[in-house]
Amino acid sequence: MQNTSNHNTNHTNSSNLRIAFLLNLGFTLFEIVGGIWTNSLAILADSVHDLGDSMSLGLSWYLERYSNKGGDERFSYGYRRFSLLGALINTIILIVGSLFILLRAVPRLIYPEQTNAQGMMFLAIIGILVNGMAVLRLRKGKSLNVQIAAWHLYEDVLGWVAVLVVSIVLYIWNIPRLDPLLSILITGYVLWNVIRNLKKTLALFLQAVPENFNLDEVKTKLLAMEHVHSLHHTHLWSMDGEHHVLTTHVVVDPCTSRDEIVDLKKEINSLTSDLDIAHTTLEVEYEDEDCRMKEEDLFDEPL
Repeated sequence: MQNTSNHNTNHTNSSNLRIAFLLNLGFTLFEIVGGIWTNSLAILADSVHDLGDSMSLGLSWYLERYSNKGGDERFSYGYRRFSLLGALINTIILIVGSLFILLRAVPRLIYPEQTNAQGMMFLAIIGILVNGMAVLRLRKGKSLNVQIAAWHLYEDVLGWVAVLVVSIVLYIWNIPRLDPLLSILITGYVLWNVIRNLKKTLALFLQAVPENFNLDEVKTKLLAMEHVHSLHHTHLWSMDGEHHVLTTHVVVDPCTSRDEIVDLKKEINSLTSDLDIAHTTLEVEYEDEDCRMKEEDLFDEPL
């Protein structure tokens, strides 16, 4: 069963990523010019970081579009997991970029450098507006690919807020160590959230149960349905953090009629629809019937 809103959601994700990519790329080129104008190595270094973000967002956009392809002979489930691949690649890029910023910021605590406060203030305001617009486009995305891309841009917004605060302070007082200090604090905060998302991405790659689901509760709801005697081979996983899959073998009473089984399937489909599960595969077996799967292939005990 396929959720009817999935197509619109996928199109929105791809469209928002495209807009975020174009905004980020345009601002990166503007930032390079601004860094040269202000003679600020910090801004030039950030422009390199933003260039990496632009490449990452471009990759996210491409893989999000690619993930919308339907199933074929090679990928029978479709290409949803390519979106998850984009999330993994972008997470790694963001971690490397954050470590690069930390490596630059720590020495500047020891050897602070003077910057053009007025130029930094102007660029910071533009940076907050441009990256803030992109974050607003992506903040409601459900796929991990979009969420990780949003963190790229959120990091940039926080970075430019820090630059704005520092530029205002530096315009009044000469405290150059504020710049690297705030960069370290912001990068540490972003890095903590990105690593948390990396754990979520790896869990989905390993076909873990999505974190917003309780498999035991799903099983309990299925067992509460009329004519259901027991369950086995019940598995719940996600293709991309947004499109979830449920497979299960449902054992029914031997006296259950065909019409009752049809009604049971409708009830299960209604439940999975309410749980926002995109794809459900059911195997209905009678209690006195042997399961087609080999005993050594069983992953769980019957309920």
